[in-house]
Amino acid sequence: MISRRHLGKAMFGATLAATQTTSVARAFGAPSQKSKTGIRLATYSVGGRERIALVTGDGLIDLPAHLPKLPRDMVGLMSMWSQVRPTLEKLASTANADHRLSDVHLLAPVPRPRKIMAMGLNYRDHIEESGLSVPKQQTWFSKAVTAINGPFDPIELPRVSEQLDYEAELVVIIGKRCRHVLKERARQVIFGYCAGNDVSVRDWQFHSTQWTIGKSFDTHAPIGPWIVTADEVFDPHSLAIRSLVNGEVRQNSNTRHLIFNVYDLVAHLSQAMTLEPGDVIFTGTPGGVGAARKPPAWLKAGDIVRVEIDGIGAIESKVKPE
Repeated sequence: MISRRHLGKAMFGATLAATQTTSVARAFGAPSQKSKTGIRLATYSVGGRERIALVTGDGLIDLPAHLPKLPRDMVGLMSMWSQVRPTLEKLASTANADHRLSDVHLLAPVPRPRKIMAMGLNYRDHIEESGLSVPKQQTWFSKAVTAINGPFDPIELPRVSEQLDYEAELVVIIGKRCRHVLKERARQVIFGYCAGNDVSVRDWQFHSTQWTIGKSFDTHAPIGPWIVTADEVFDPHSLAIRSLVNGEVRQNSNTRHLIFNVYDLVAHLSQAMTLEPGDVIFTGTPGGVGAARKPPAWLKAGDIVRVEIDGIGAIESKVKPE
């Protein structure tokens, strides 16, 4: 039997670190359970212009080119989603791709979110490796919006620390302005899902009991590679999730092991704050982070970090010095 370690190395391949072209070609996740229309939405740039598009196969259907009256950004598209979705479904089934994925620069699907909220200590194995007790209440922190990063863009090794770590996470994208959402209705306000890496600078994270600064370094919130709309993901709590560093599997779990599930998180947050279209929620990471290894396995310049979520896709970043 092939081990997960060797499988990871096989997936890595000799050219993994070369370019975004290779990364994009390997970004697709397995089809999600009971997938409906399979709408995936990307933000990208070509010729220096930021655009939004439907993902189809290995290509992109540029929305402004086909539907010039649509909003030109992802948050604007969310604001009128119920009206435009039938048109986009028809477009996806009839139009040819305008660009190949390998010919464009994929950006974070929501390049300028108003909020990035993140859940800590939400997988039992990660709590155990951290030497902590299972929390009775949800443990939240925020990441600065300037940390947002594209799915295949480099992440920076800060000048001020060598304790750079990875955290594979399922990311929720909010689609409706809402407050005081019942858990039973939380699905209705979720626009879709991405893969994310809650990159962390551990010594700065634990300078105090407040984690925000160690979680907020520039480039340390890569998400993508696109948004998979919520109605395509039959159950966000049955998705395999992995991280790999230089092809070696470091984290290997499933979202069924979340202590507080996606709907718990949305309901809880909305009791305190208004959630708005485009808000980004990191849902927690499973065990296997670099800080828990003996000795700790910090990311180094040149390392390639990959996050894969079945049914969603994969993101991949090369570590570079600041």
